[in-house]
Amino acid sequence: MTHSQAESVIKNIIREIGQECAMKGQTVSETLVAFMVKAVVLDPRNGFNVDRTLTKADVQKLIKLSIERLLDTSNPSLDTIKMQVYFDMNYISRVELIKEQHRVLDSRLAPVGREITDSRARTREELESVYRKIVSYVLLRSGLGSPTDIKVIREATAALQSVFPQTELAAFLSLSKKEKERQLKELTMIVTGIRLFNKECGKGGEGIDELPAILNEAIPAANHHIEIELQASKDLAYQYTALIEMMHLSQNAELELKTTMLKEVLYNVRQHEAFLCIILSDVITCAQEVDMMQKQFAAQMEHLKSIVQAKTAVPTSLVYPIFIALSNLWTSFQDEILVLSFLNNLTINLQQFLGAHSVIFPEDVMESLLEDIIVKTDEERLKESADSKVNPADFTVEEWLFPETTINFSQVQIQYHGFCAYTFAVKDGLLIPANVAVGILKFREKYYAFSSKEAAYNFAKNPEKCVKMIAEKAKESAELIQLLELHQQFESLAPYSQIRAKDKQSMKPITKCDTSTQTDVHILPPNIVKNYEWNEWELRRKAIKLANLRQKLTHSVQTNLSHMRRDNCSQVYPPKDNGTQTKRESNTNVPKPQIFLAGLRGGTPPITRMVKINLTRAVDET
Repeated sequence: MTHSQAESVIKNIIREIGQECAMKGQTVSETLVAFMVKAVVLDPRNGFNVDRTLTKADVQKLIKLSIERLLDTSNPSLDTIKMQVYFDMNYISRVELIKEQHRVLDSRLAPVGREITDSRARTREELESVYRKIVSYVLLRSGLGSPTDIKVIREATAALQSVFPQTELAAFLSLSKKEKERQLKELTMIVTGIRLFNKECGKGGEGIDELPAILNEAIPAANHHIEIELQASKDLAYQYTALIEMMHLSQNAELELKTTMLKEVLYNVRQHEAFLCIILSDVITCAQEVDMMQKQFAAQMEHLKSIVQAKTAVPTSLVYPIFIALSNLWTSFQDEILVLSFLNNLTINLQQFLGAHSVIFPEDVMESLLEDIIVKTDEERLKESADSKVNPADFTVEEWLFPETTINFSQVQIQYHGFCAYTFAVKDGLLIPANVAVGILKFREKYYAFSSKEAAYNFAKNPEKCVKMIAEKAKESAELIQLLELHQQFESLAPYSQIRAKDKQSMKPITKCDTSTQTDVHILPPNIVKNYEWNEWELRRKAIKLANLRQKLTHSVQTNLSHMRRDNCSQVYPPKDNGTQTKRESNTNVPKPQIFLAGLRGGTPPITRMVKINLTRAVDET
């Protein structure tokens, strides 16, 4: 089967599964269906062999199993996969989000800008119409007020006329299209800066929102909401972890039946926790950016006030750059509003994938299960193992990394999202946070951390076996592939965000390095002044020479020979290449020389007599 045929078969399978789920009242996206199909094929319990071509029976079995898993809405594993697919398809970094917003704004303003740049206005009414379009363009691009509000239009028109009178419109229309677009953007920034300054002085600012004040209220509120959600997920994870640990020690068959379900809900809350940490990090970055921009905005505004004060006219070279800087800072405030709104919506939409907890393990059930069980937090587990460290002297081949001896230690990419590798492998998928202070094992250019010294030593005895056990467990629970970041082992299930950032290589930790230093002889480039004179008498001589030249005149003369002289030129025809041809072709052949030497071997006489015989034929005989 060719690659195109295989793609066609996969698309048909995905389409049929989506249609079957829709007929049964469950709407699923093609991305979710594709992920589920790959997860079903990877699961060894389903008996699919990825190395051979699927038969019709295999395809029907695959469709059936995929539909069953997609329709099992009470399964926490399905909720986790849906959460991963949703986050993967909707989350983008703040930089990409801002770029996309600016691109959308440019595309929406393109028709308005095209009407202005392509205009060929001549009459007074046409010029006034173009000027009104420029005012609307400025308002739409700046986002300061509605372009239909009369007060806003009047204020923007007054600000525009102060820097771009209507009398200059004819000169503007004579420019090239690219120059017109550049000036439109520059005018927008200058008018925005003027309106912001007038608002600060209490002389305008109609329709301009207090974005810094809004951000100062919205960012702490968003941060508080995310922290509450994050703490709730952590508390559930601590409880589920304590129950699973107890079940590994207990022989109670009734409790062991719930182990699989507990692990699925544990994976669900751990994935939710990981996504919330990403969102919270972006909110903190947003708060830092807003704080820095507010300081810059206040400084620019004070600088502008000190320049303008009560003057009736100021140089444009002084105020225009400040107006542009104020406009750029205000645009950044608008961008942060957009980023914060995006992060809030993302946080709220993630809650829909946590509904299985209250159904499977209600509060009364959890209280009964947690009786006489000590629930430990991640911080408490890290404190318990903080004093025990791996002794590198106990190992001969293995390489261990420690915070105090490794440069860029914080940038080490720990496997399995920072969870203990040995505990997960041995305790059938239990997620325990690893303590990097114990020591990080480097095995095949990958780094593994552990929850205790004993786990580290046991893993180091046979790391390859533990890694295979973790991979087999991930095949059974496909949501672990993204949760534990196993995309290198399962490239077919790599998330879209990982594929986009595939070319971006993270900084590797420096464990050993060779360094050298060198002192430059001349740090600064040489600056030799050719006309420098150290002798003051030489300077005096040059000064007298220049003074005498002031009294001299330059004369020009012309002789009779040079009068009316002109340049002549001549032209010749270059010779042509000619060729001749005879009527017939002939050739000659010289005889081949045939000379033989006899008597070189010697003989009975003591003296060797050589005889030279020339058997070459004559020329006329050939």
